[in-house]
Amino acid sequence: MSVAPVSRWQEALIARIEPATPRIASVFLKADIARHIAGQHIDVRLTAPDGYEAQRAYSIASAPGEALTELIIEKLDDGEVSPYFHEVARAGDTIELRGPLGGHFIWRPEDGGPLLLLAGGSGIAPLMAMVRDWARGAVATPLLLVYSARTWEELAFRDELLQLAAARADFRFVAATTRGPSQRASDIERRIDAAALRLLLSQWNAPRHVFVCGSNRFVEGVTIGLPDASLPASIIRTERYGGAD
Repeated sequence: MSVAPVSRWQEALIARIEPATPRIASVFLKADIARHIAGQHIDVRLTAPDGYEAQRAYSIASAPGEALTELIIEKLDDGEVSPYFHEVARAGDTIELRGPLGGHFIWRPEDGGPLLLLAGGSGIAPLMAMVRDWARGAVATPLLLVYSARTWEELAFRDELLQLAAARADFRFVAATTRGPSQRASDIERRIDAAALRLLLSQWNAPRHVFVCGSNRFVEGVTIGLPDASLPASIIRTERYGGAD
């Protein structure tokens, strides 16, 4: 399905900013935008007093239809946009945005499953929108989320995901920590490679849809391993960011 882009820039109010991890902030925006589909993103534009503009795309983490649009923004020390949200922005400030945008990396409840979601770092954002949309609907399909971060403390939405896993037998959440110890027997202390994927899928269901989101390095590493885990390329969708904000 092709989703037509919305090109009109409009003002958005920053309702609140909350820490999600030591380096990621959840930014909640109030704006009159169309209802998004889980997996879509918006463009954010900042304009300096001298007229200089900086624009970045951020995936939407909130479920479709929520009153506030949630973004998660990782602070990059050499970035132009992310330091603003961590060091300058306050509730009540305004920014510009346009969207929602994107028609490839999306999932709707009627698309069904089972679903396999693979996230690296702040790449959890669009997948979190999918998890939330799935959780509040009447979709009877299993969902496996494998989320990689350096440490347990750097897993955004960790408590929400743990609560959902405890409440729903059809939801499984696996944390993969690459620079710190695991906290549960079901988690892994390694990168998500072909061997890890084969093991996880042997204990789960054959997915109908696979979504992978994270840095270039993360997405490349995971997608190399997916065919080795007997998953065809036709069911895999990816979204990546290059490391600059």
